[in-house]
Amino acid sequence: MEHVRGEITSASPDAGGVTPNLRVGAKAREGHPVVFVLDAHGTPLQPTSPARARKLLTKGRAVVARHTPFVIRMKGRTAESSEVDGVELGIDPGSKHTGIAVFTAKNGDRRGLYGIQLDHRGGAIRDKMSQRAHYRRGRRSRNLRHRAPRFLNRTRSKGWLAPSLRHRVETTVSWAMRLARWAPVTVVHMERVAFDTHTISAGGPLQGSDYQHGTLQGTEVREYLLAKWERACAYCGTTGVPLNIDHIHPKSRGGSDRISNLALACIPCNQTKNNTPVEVFLAKSPKQLARILAQAKVPLRDAAAVNATRWALWHALDRTFPGAVRAASGGRTKWNRQRTGQPKTHTLDALCVGVLDSIDRTPCAVLVAAATGRGTYARTRTDRYGFPRLRLPRQKQFYGYQTGDLARAVVPTGKRTGTHTGRVAVRATGSFNIKTAHGLVQGIRHKYFRLLQRADGYGYTRKPEGVPRDTT
Repeated sequence: MEHVRGEITSASPDAGGVTPNLRVGAKAREGHPVVFVLDAHGTPLQPTSPARARKLLTKGRAVVARHTPFVIRMKGRTAESSEVDGVELGIDPGSKHTGIAVFTAKNGDRRGLYGIQLDHRGGAIRDKMSQRAHYRRGRRSRNLRHRAPRFLNRTRSKGWLAPSLRHRVETTVSWAMRLARWAPVTVVHMERVAFDTHTISAGGPLQGSDYQHGTLQGTEVREYLLAKWERACAYCGTTGVPLNIDHIHPKSRGGSDRISNLALACIPCNQTKNNTPVEVFLAKSPKQLARILAQAKVPLRDAAAVNATRWALWHALDRTFPGAVRAASGGRTKWNRQRTGQPKTHTLDALCVGVLDSIDRTPCAVLVAAATGRGTYARTRTDRYGFPRLRLPRQKQFYGYQTGDLARAVVPTGKRTGTHTGRVAVRATGSFNIKTAHGLVQGIRHKYFRLLQRADGYGYTRKPEGVPRDTT
């Protein structure tokens, strides 16, 4: 039997095949996310518990420096007179979501302090860029003033990334730098993807400059198929069992070894199908046959996006934290997560990146930071053809607020009575909208608002830790 790597939890990713230490399989205790602390000069100190931060604020020994994530600043303490052990960062890069974990490590034991799920907007950037290109092409082809094409005088520098991909790198590095301003970061652990879609699509080993473009040596075809078929048998949908690599069109009948002809099958399905053509094997299930044939040709767009940006992210982090960045494989992360009994989430994957023995503590809640952008320079709205149809105000701030600010509205009477906290959408009339975790509340007068934090390009919500995630 040819088992897919990682499906048998008793196997170690190390070359030596050491059996994992099963004593760490017990569930780690949960605790509240910590509060970041700065000294009187803005230098990060060791994070503290919410209870201790509350006492410091009540006694007047500290003031609030930032609302989300919550940061306090000490009035009379400096870093020189404090004991600072330092913290470490774990980063689990993804196409749509990136997990970031703040933890302390001692003798192989990790204590999770804070978790952030960073939601990227690469898809929105790609759609906006495509829309802009269509507008420009349309205007050139109409009976308008001649506008010479520009594609001949454009050059791309070495290592150029599309804006939607560069966004993923920049936002991840930006959050690592933010956390370094609020906490004494000493080491950054980054996960590298376990399979290389470029090498797989090439159909063989790469050499010379081709290998440099393909990045990861030793393509993990099995890990690729695990992601593509969602860790389930392609024929019966069974999960949690050993899975074999199966040729959809049998190799003995002319089938190729290309990735589009490979699927995952449980042992009973693999033995029953044997070298039977898939059309005969699923003759009584035409819908299932059509689904499998369609899924076999679907590219892993999200995996390709991560593979295209991982080296750029690695170099950017290495420039930001010289000599402090540690790389780890996705297989190591998966092995750590299974042997420590953690559910599969973005932030817990980040906590499991790298070499560890056990996890003693995990945060009970996760901060979700969704990239929303900082607005737009355009002061018009376009019609379907790309021509302006209305004008926007030249100013962005009204009554001391601008769209994207984090604020709290306390409405004493009326249909909207209550306390609403979230991002504000301002209007020149003074009647604002606010987007909270429970939905959109419209038409609240500006006098009921109190500013909590200026817009920084992200929308913040919280969710319990341990909620299963998608694979991107």
